[in-house]
Amino acid sequence: MTMEEWNINKPLGKCYGSGKDIQPGEEYFASLVYTENGLERRDYSAEYWNEHNPEVYWKTRLPHPEQKKRMFVDDDMLMAFFERLEKETEQQKINFRFVLAMVLMRKKKLKYKSSKTEDGTEIWKLRIAGTKDYTEVVNPELDDEQIEELTSQLGSILQTEL
Repeated sequence: MTMEEWNINKPLGKCYGSGKDIQPGEEYFASLVYTENGLERRDYSAEYWNEHNPEVYWKTRLPHPEQKKRMFVDDDMLMAFFERLEKETEQQKINFRFVLAMVLMRKKKLKYKSSKTEDGTEIWKLRIAGTKDYTEVVNPELDDEQIEELTSQLGSILQTEL
């Protein structure tokens, strides 16, 4: 599956579970799930979430149309998503995690320590800022175009009008 086939949408103002409208200013829950079609965003009304408790990554409010665009996922949420992808073996998820690691390095949440090669694959050892803990990320050796595509996808996930 290519990056172009991912279905990552902005908030649509509808609860994925019930189909009911989510009103501007109303709190709702959002998740990213991997489906047979790739990475997909799903929004749930607070009422539906409280009743059915689907797996959720973040909680936010539906923006009013006149509000300015801003990031709605904080650094801790980025780290949680990065950690959640740690055991994934699908190439697109490995690629996505690598770009997410680069974003977290730029935000000084991860710091490059060293690298090693295992079975022809470069693996970076990164220190998690503020801790003595380390994590590893596979360097999939993406070209500039692939990094740009993934960064664009990440931007689509992280930005909304709030």
